[in-house]
Amino acid sequence: MTTTATGARTATTGTTPGPRGLDAERVSWSVGGRLILDGVDATAPAGAVSGLLGPNGSGKSTLLRVLAGVQPPSDAGARVAFDDADLLGLGRRKRARVLALVEQEASTDLPLTVLDAVLLGRIPHRSLLAGDSDADRAVAHRALATVGMTAFAEREVTTLSGGERQRVHMARALAQEPALILLDEPTNHLDVAAQLDALRTLRALAEDGVTVLAALHDLNLAAQTCDHVVLLSEGRVVAAGDVRDVLVPDVLDPVYGVRTEVLTHPRTGRPVLSFELPG
Repeated sequence: MTTTATGARTATTGTTPGPRGLDAERVSWSVGGRLILDGVDATAPAGAVSGLLGPNGSGKSTLLRVLAGVQPPSDAGARVAFDDADLLGLGRRKRARVLALVEQEASTDLPLTVLDAVLLGRIPHRSLLAGDSDADRAVAHRALATVGMTAFAEREVTTLSGGERQRVHMARALAQEPALILLDEPTNHLDVAAQLDALRTLRALAEDGVTVLAALHDLNLAAQTCDHVVLLSEGRVVAAGDVRDVLVPDVLDPVYGVRTEVLTHPRTGRPVLSFELPG
């Protein structure tokens, strides 16, 4: 194995190249004359869990929406590729067969059951006039089982708690069967056990070859789960690479305005972070 400049490991043997993962270049976005993203270059290695980190207002949610094609970049020179395919050049339906986006505050007031909400993830895979097939329903039920929501299949989404809705949105994304999944704070509203379960699901997806990029607020969850991280500050990438290289005091302290101490988890060997205010 070799290590790239950003810490991603790539195989050196074999003649057939593997998936290239997500590669974004020169991504900018502004609103009302204010620059939110300023020429962001970012990667998410194939078949890995990458964390998108940064303080509130650093541009994480905006970057995910631009990468997903929900909102166009401000700079016409921006490039967003996945496995060498131009994501921004794909039609909406075709792009939805490649990637799924789980937004932080996705909600609906429509009287949908949980199962019906998850079945929305199957729309890109069937003809426009076709109804749900037995195969679609099987995929949706597997997605609900993965997130622990099988017992809620016939409940209306509007009756669920915030954490339960978050798990339904995850199941809808899984039902798309994406090769790339983008998530904005997937542990939002979840209790500790549900957070760990959600991150275990992301790890399982990566082990199955899915490329995962998740915006995470909790740096310790990122340290525990991610293979690779991208750190944003004021709309720019300030560091990217292996968690052990990025989640260190010299990088984190000026970005978050804290003093960081890095410990080592006695069982996993991964970083455990402790913070205090300077002064």
